[in-house]
Amino acid sequence: MFQLPRPAGVPVRAALLLAAASVVIFLCTAALPGDAADVLGGGRATAEELARLRAEQGLDRPLPVRYLDWLSGVLTGEPGVSLITGRPVAELVAERAAVTLALAVAALALGIPLTTALAWAAVRGPRWARPAVNTLIVTGAALPQAVVAAALVAWLSTAWGAFPPVSMLPAGEPPWHRPDLLVLPVLTLALPTAAYGAALLRGAIADVVAQPYVRDAELRGLSPVTVLFRYVLPMVAAPATRLFAVLLGGLVAGTAVVEILFGLAGLGELLVTAISTRDVPVVQNVALLAAAVVVAGLLVADAAAPEAVRS
Repeated sequence: MFQLPRPAGVPVRAALLLAAASVVIFLCTAALPGDAADVLGGGRATAEELARLRAEQGLDRPLPVRYLDWLSGVLTGEPGVSLITGRPVAELVAERAAVTLALAVAALALGIPLTTALAWAAVRGPRWARPAVNTLIVTGAALPQAVVAAALVAWLSTAWGAFPPVSMLPAGEPPWHRPDLLVLPVLTLALPTAAYGAALLRGAIADVVAQPYVRDAELRGLSPVTVLFRYVLPMVAAPATRLFAVLLGGLVAGTAVVEILFGLAGLGELLVTAISTRDVPVVQNVALLAAAVVVAGLLVADAAAPEAVRS
């Protein structure tokens, strides 16, 4: 019977995934119309001046050479400098990483119990409420982050005045020093993520609650909370671990919209700005970092649930 490779091969597959991601990222940035020389030229530079700028920035070299230079820089810890600001990319990323990581971790910490509660309510909630819960899950998973953000701002900021609609975190200040500025961004990330996670997890929970020992526990009069924590959650730990590890990677990689909407200077905002200015080294390294976080989430999931990986 065919089996997937044992976890010892996971790091190799992860390295291959990152290598493939680096090629895709490089080709996508190379296909962007215009370049940083056009931005620096401001639309007024002559052809000779643009050629000089491209030569200074190495944009006139063949694509394979540029790719290998970038990859060697990443592997040696020197991913290059910004074509627009001239600052080291590693320095720019380090300044923004704390905001994005705080958003993603806080959203996951809120999303895990919400996901579990929604999935359980969809399967074992009151019969009259299950259709509404399932509708809520599907709707929440489908809503764009911009719509969720607008609703939260209208409700929690405009109507109640509880939280500021725009974060405007002071430059260089750790995000946890102003947790009130993170509430709306974290909710914007956590609510659709919880709905999406519940849509995936409810099937596993439904399979477990259909087992005879769970039915027996319910017939013995155990409370739903006891059944959930004693009999159901241990059995869905493996798929839930994989799910939440992948969701964390997706949260880190998908904060761009939220950071732009709420004025947070994180990696997502840095990526959007770099794309608009064709700052290729910044785009490449932030995108590769996001891909690495996703792959790391998969590695954590494989390590935490090895039996599920082998089956």
